[in-house]
Amino acid sequence: MIPPQEASARRREIEDKLKQEEETLSFIRDSLEKSDQLTKNMVSILSSFESRLMKLENSIIPVHKQTENLQRLQENVEKTLSCLDHVISYYHVASDTEKIIREGPTGRLEEYLASMAKIQKAVEYFQDNSPDSPELNKVKLLFERGKESLESEFRSLMTRHSKVVSPVLILDLISGEEELEVQEEVPLEHLPEGVLLDVVRISRWLVEYGRNQDFMNVYYQIRSSQLDRSIKGLREHFRKSSSASGVPYSPAIPNKRKDTPTKKPVKRPGHEHDFRVKRLSEAPNDKHGPLAGRDDMLDVETDAYIHCVSAFVKLAQSEYQLLTAVIPEHHQKKTFDSLIQDALDGLMLEGDNIVSAARKAIARHDFSAVLTVFPVLRHLKQTKPEVDQVLQGTAASTKNKLPSLIASMETVGAKALEDFADNIKNDPDKEYNMPKDGTVHELTSNAILFLQQLLDFQETAGAMLASQETSSSATSYNSEFSKRLLSTYICKVLGNLQLNLLSKSKVYEDPALSAIFLHNNYNYILKALEKSELIQLVAVTQKTAERSYREHIDHQIQTYQRSWTKVTEYISEKNLPVFQPGVKLRDKERQMIKERFKGFNDGLEELCKTQKAWAIPDTEQRDKIRQAQKHIVKETYGAFLHRYSSVPFTKNPEKYIKYRVEQVGDMIDRLFDTSA
Repeated sequence: MIPPQEASARRREIEDKLKQEEETLSFIRDSLEKSDQLTKNMVSILSSFESRLMKLENSIIPVHKQTENLQRLQENVEKTLSCLDHVISYYHVASDTEKIIREGPTGRLEEYLASMAKIQKAVEYFQDNSPDSPELNKVKLLFERGKESLESEFRSLMTRHSKVVSPVLILDLISGEEELEVQEEVPLEHLPEGVLLDVVRISRWLVEYGRNQDFMNVYYQIRSSQLDRSIKGLREHFRKSSSASGVPYSPAIPNKRKDTPTKKPVKRPGHEHDFRVKRLSEAPNDKHGPLAGRDDMLDVETDAYIHCVSAFVKLAQSEYQLLTAVIPEHHQKKTFDSLIQDALDGLMLEGDNIVSAARKAIARHDFSAVLTVFPVLRHLKQTKPEVDQVLQGTAASTKNKLPSLIASMETVGAKALEDFADNIKNDPDKEYNMPKDGTVHELTSNAILFLQQLLDFQETAGAMLASQETSSSATSYNSEFSKRLLSTYICKVLGNLQLNLLSKSKVYEDPALSAIFLHNNYNYILKALEKSELIQLVAVTQKTAERSYREHIDHQIQTYQRSWTKVTEYISEKNLPVFQPGVKLRDKERQMIKERFKGFNDGLEELCKTQKAWAIPDTEQRDKIRQAQKHIVKETYGAFLHRYSSVPFTKNPEKYIKYRVEQVGDMIDRLFDTSA
């Protein structure tokens, strides 16, 4: 049971909560009534606003539609007026631009092209909208006149500003690649920058709007002329330089050009060393006659041609760079092909002239002139990759010109080599042409000099020989094959020379002089081979050549020494009379001794007199032969003199004992010396 006090307290608590809940309920009820009232008021206001908005809309929409229509009408009027202004402007184009077109584009190309654009648009408008309008004819005529003026301006700019490249600049351009310290390329400006920009703009306009390609013909004709004149100017520069100095102008000679801005020695293009051809007229025993001057001129022409080929490559490359800026891409190759034709044809014609001159030289056995083909051919072959690159995209006939010239030069070069070998073999034995002193024959010196020239052109000469080969080995041509061919050829020439020298030696009546002649020539050949790379080339196919020549030389020395036999046999021990010391000599014995002394003295004097006029140019060989002969004679004569100098074979011993042993040696020391 809950105590009464707690029950009373609980009831009061419940009553208090009930009272609070009733108050809350009363407050909520009042709030709902107020909310309902506000809602009714808001609904009433919104209904009134909606009614008024509908009335406003019904009155505004018609006004808005009318305004929109008016705006549209206004825009149409403005567009119509604008179109009318635009159309009317076409009718004024002719009068507005006529003065500018008449005065031409010179000095105001920008304004002129803007006027031409207006005329172009007018032509298009009238063609589309009023093809029968007289205005169309006006603007058409004006457009054609303007186009002609632009073509004329293009020609004028190209003509006035295209200049021939000076020889000095070309030479700097050619030699620039070989200068290790060169920091920047030699500038080559064909057209001033401003002029080039104008030319390019006119070109593009003529292609795009003028529908005209005639200007491309104008371009290549003008630039072709300048290219051709530049190369001819370089050639003339060489000739004038040669005439002024009296010697051939060779870039291999490090003399500085006064007119060269860089003051650099001029070098041959593409080579580190001088490959000026040494002429056969420079050989020993050859007389410097009129041929020397002709050979110098050949050097000048060779140098000039080689430089002109290099100049063509450099200038053509530069021309192509210029052309790509002016001529549309799909016309560039054809235009470039036409542009280079005159210069290229000139070089090919000159090359053909070199080939023709070589053929004529071969016919008259003038092989010094033929040698000009070698440096030219080598340079053409070295330059061919650059030329091929320059000629990419040109016609096949253009590309084939250089290979055709190279083939012609290889053919004539091979012919020259073949004929030279035959000429060495068949050179006639002319008695009046033989050296009286038995020295080196002109044929030998010329042959060796010719072969030495081939050292500078080993690959070129090998290629010449290979070009004439029909064997299967020739199809797999390489440098080793070339070297073997050249070695075989040199051995052939040397063999022919040896046979001819043997034949020529028979002209001499004295076998000793014949031996000295052969000795001198063999020794000259051997020394020349050893001093150059010829001996290595010969050894490729004949490894015993050096030993063979030494054996030939020794054999000729032995043959020469036999000439002294007729002197020494008088005093040799086997021919001496036998007698007992202290026993008086019989008359026959005394006479025999006298004859021995007289025979020796006469023979010695005769040989020394004769052989003093002979020549052995090689000092080492001359001393060697003298010493060997002196030793033999002095030893034999010394023994003879020792035996008979104290024998009373005569009352006048000084008549027979004319020479002491030392005197005999001195006489032999003066052999082969015309000054003694």
